[in-house]
Amino acid sequence: MDINQIRKDTLGCADKTFFNSAGSSLMPQSVVRKTIDYLKEEELYGGYSVANKQAEAIKQFYIEVGKLLNCSAANIAFATSNTDAYAKALSSIPFESGDSIITTDDDYISNQIAFLSLKKRLKVEVYRVKNLANHEIDVEDLEILIKKHQPKLVAVTHIPTNSGLIQDVEAVGQLCRKHDILYLVDACQSVGQLEVDVQKIGCDFLTATGRKFLRGPRGTGFLYVSEKVLSQNLAPMLIDMKGGNWTSFDDYEPIHTAKKFEYWEQSCAAIVGFTEAVRYANEVGLANIQNYNLQLSTELRKSLSEIPNIEVLDQGNRLASIVTFRHQKLELAELQKLLSNNQIYHSVSFKGSALIDFTKKNVDWAIRFSPHYFNTLEEIEEVIELLRGIS
Repeated sequence: MDINQIRKDTLGCADKTFFNSAGSSLMPQSVVRKTIDYLKEEELYGGYSVANKQAEAIKQFYIEVGKLLNCSAANIAFATSNTDAYAKALSSIPFESGDSIITTDDDYISNQIAFLSLKKRLKVEVYRVKNLANHEIDVEDLEILIKKHQPKLVAVTHIPTNSGLIQDVEAVGQLCRKHDILYLVDACQSVGQLEVDVQKIGCDFLTATGRKFLRGPRGTGFLYVSEKVLSQNLAPMLIDMKGGNWTSFDDYEPIHTAKKFEYWEQSCAAIVGFTEAVRYANEVGLANIQNYNLQLSTELRKSLSEIPNIEVLDQGNRLASIVTFRHQKLELAELQKLLSNNQIYHSVSFKGSALIDFTKKNVDWAIRFSPHYFNTLEEIEEVIELLRGIS
């Protein structure tokens, strides 16, 4: 992995320390160029004409994401965000009153709200699996819940937005296959920083966004749909002419690929830009990215934990490149001002977006650093030196 070339490709590295890839990362120059070039063509020839001309380039999106996840292009649908993909997946499952969902304490806020919406609207019960002492899912408790409630869906967020915790999604997949239960994985924070293989995970749906660790444009994402789901002919509740054929006055037939989860109207420029982001990640290699990010996040966590009055909040046997901490004496506003004045781009997680986890940790907020493979150990040293100066 050529870090010098990667930083040269990333113009935003030049004047700041960017630790916010878990929010919205820095795009490589080639991603921006592909997106703008497509828009310039639309400016001259109109969207329909350019879409026809660029059909092969758009087709590459499905191929590159298939390479990323180890699946067929036919299993991939474009989405405008992780939540868009997630909602479409949920809407395809024929929930009825009395059905149940098993999820975790650490699932993303939007997912938790969606489950509770199903509970209010359709009387679907929601159960949360226990965590082990190392904070990962208690797989034994999960199997007990599965046997007791026979859920229609098990849903797990691979890496929470508010913590570096990596859940054992493969162990959950083994249980779901054993009991023949639909399995939905939110990989919003893992795709792009870890190797994610849907065959090893054994999930039926997997969702992700473009703007985070994949370094794509905002307004992009994707949904993976398994062969099992396609064979069962599940389709989103609200389907349009992209996903189905109007076969008679009063009937339609869904198509038989994951594209049934798409809508006809899309930003083709965003798709082409996102394709380049995925291609770039594939070329660098997710194994290389994962290993390098582990070095960065391990050093960052270790160094933060050695600073007096700083509490590192991440808990788990395996931790990813999302590092959360708080200062026990400095107010949030003061800490944010210090970081911003020194061009250290970061994010803040609040209790409202991690209600269960932050209640257990007894915190109301956490600074979130999310270094990525364009960052350096030297940048980490500089940030640590700054934070040492305030303790």
